[in-house]
Amino acid sequence: MCKDELVERLELWNAPLASGPVTGTVGLPGSKSITNRAYILAAQASSASTLTNTLRSRDTDLMAGALSALGANVNFVTDTTVTVTGGALHGGAVDCGLAGTVMRFLPPLAAGARGTSRFDGDPQARVRPLGTVLDALRGLGARIDGDALPFTVHGDGPIRGGAVTIDASASSQFVSGLLLSGPSFAEGVTVHHDGKPVPSMPHIEMTVDMLRAAGAEVDTSEANTWRVAPGGLRGHDWTVEPDLSNATVFLAAAAVTGGAVTVPHWNPQSTQPGVQFADILAEMGARVTHADGALTATGTGTLHGVDWDLRDIGELTPTVAALAALADSPSHLRGIAHLRGHETDRLAALTAEITALGGRCTETEDGLTIEPAALHGGVWHSYADHRMATAGAILGLVTEGVQVEDIGTTAKTMPDFPALWHALLDGRS
Repeated sequence: MCKDELVERLELWNAPLASGPVTGTVGLPGSKSITNRAYILAAQASSASTLTNTLRSRDTDLMAGALSALGANVNFVTDTTVTVTGGALHGGAVDCGLAGTVMRFLPPLAAGARGTSRFDGDPQARVRPLGTVLDALRGLGARIDGDALPFTVHGDGPIRGGAVTIDASASSQFVSGLLLSGPSFAEGVTVHHDGKPVPSMPHIEMTVDMLRAAGAEVDTSEANTWRVAPGGLRGHDWTVEPDLSNATVFLAAAAVTGGAVTVPHWNPQSTQPGVQFADILAEMGARVTHADGALTATGTGTLHGVDWDLRDIGELTPTVAALAALADSPSHLRGIAHLRGHETDRLAALTAEITALGGRCTETEDGLTIEPAALHGGVWHSYADHRMATAGAILGLVTEGVQVEDIGTTAKTMPDFPALWHALLDGRS
């Protein structure tokens, strides 16, 4: 199906044009990355865990549903408070949707269950790279049929584990997925990376920190090597931080309209990649202040281009690219070749969509070059990618006539995005 035919089947959302500076305070739901890691760890624990301020979204609901299918007791006390009790896991059917954390974090857990687990997901998910983690699991003693979705994991109880060398240059999730279930492997796991630098290293740091909080012994003393000792995890009460990557979209609204947006509960020491967006905003010309546990971004009326290596924070690229398309000087976004294997090829998608609205965006070997140009309205395609959709909303704030195709895809990590966006623009936040 061609892109134009697909648009006819999906609703077009008229991105609201800001009538003036956007101001307000935006309280955001919990981090997807932290929520889904907490789920995996809780399913292995010897006692119950409570997860507070969890994200309720398609990705996290898929994770909760998958763990329930494998035998974990997942109980929603409220919409955002969940108790999880692990125990003896068995085989089951796992719907991955388009969630990288499900398709890459669940197979190691399923490999140690007793029974057969069948994994599948959305059509777009069937082209996402999974061979690295599946081959690594085979080397650690797992039995798996297939190299991409759909695939089948044959569990016979705890797998051997041990040492494995992988090339994780396409995704840090390959490392995190193996580490998170490492405590349940008979010999634990030692993951050594051999290849180009691993992207999104803050996500691996998040994994290590959370493993340790749950009682795991993790050794990171050797470069590009992570060791997790075998041993049971204990139940833990997790309070999930707000999703700082989702917060960046609202902070960007202040920067492009000359307004002021505050995000409460902003932890400057967070391992979430989104925390680094404050530095990018400041370099692009916004004023960024921290006070009373909150971060406020204030637009100054001018946006400057940046030359920035986004390797560790690649998920912020669509937001940064949208800002760069509105800047008064060129931007060079580097270190993000791995984004070609995300929900969509984000480099090709951003180039096509910015160009279609009159912008000047070109792909480089490992990123994008974006130069100043006047934008006009038109359809902004989302490619079933939540961050592409929100990037279109940012441009629509100051570009009349932008229509975002399939804004509903934002439900992957932010179910109420359109309502939150309108509330901010209407002064109700």
